[in-house]
Amino acid sequence: MTAPVRTCILTREAAPQEQLIRLALGPDGSVLPDVRAKAPGRGAWIGVDRDALETALAKGKLRGALSRAFKTGDLAIPDDLAERTAAALERTALDRIGLESRGGTVITGSERIREAARGGAVALLLHAADSAEDGRRKLDQALRVGLDMEGSDVRGLVIPADRTILGAALGRENVVHIAVVDERAAKRVSGAVSRWMNFLGPGDLTEPCGTGSQGNPAMTEENKGQ
Repeated sequence: MTAPVRTCILTREAAPQEQLIRLALGPDGSVLPDVRAKAPGRGAWIGVDRDALETALAKGKLRGALSRAFKTGDLAIPDDLAERTAAALERTALDRIGLESRGGTVITGSERIREAARGGAVALLLHAADSAEDGRRKLDQALRVGLDMEGSDVRGLVIPADRTILGAALGRENVVHIAVVDERAAKRVSGAVSRWMNFLGPGDLTEPCGTGSQGNPAMTEENKGQ
């Protein structure tokens, strides 16, 4: 089934719905992020990052675009809309990781991940923002071995959440690295994490990470246009 396509009200560019963020209009005229796209009523879609959204809000462009989309000027747009959106995207991504963990498709612990990665069983590799470079390097190398891509720049993705936050999401302590060992689960996690990180923009990330090559969400290369 083809994913629905929506148009960003700010850039007028079309993209698959799963890559955009829905803003919902409440019955009282309030505009709030609806990142799961489940709120009733009218909605408008944006496909810009946090900085662009804050600029559009400050210059009145967002209000104008929303007024046209909702066909009303009676809107209550919170000043911290960008912050609320970032928080909602973070919660959605972490909830997805926790859900997949409860489903048995996530493993933690450097030794377990290294063994699975070297065996080619890791579909997605994530590192906490405060993970040590040496620890990342060793697991990234194991990932490349398992994928038969030694000598490449393939690596796991450093996400903007520290080990405490990741531990809370999984109901464990000190979660520094996460590996997803199911392809479908990896795509779900990768989609939620990518949308969150794309909204934050490169300036808010621990280090630049780009889109994986060959369509494999486990593989990321440094700064390929994200």
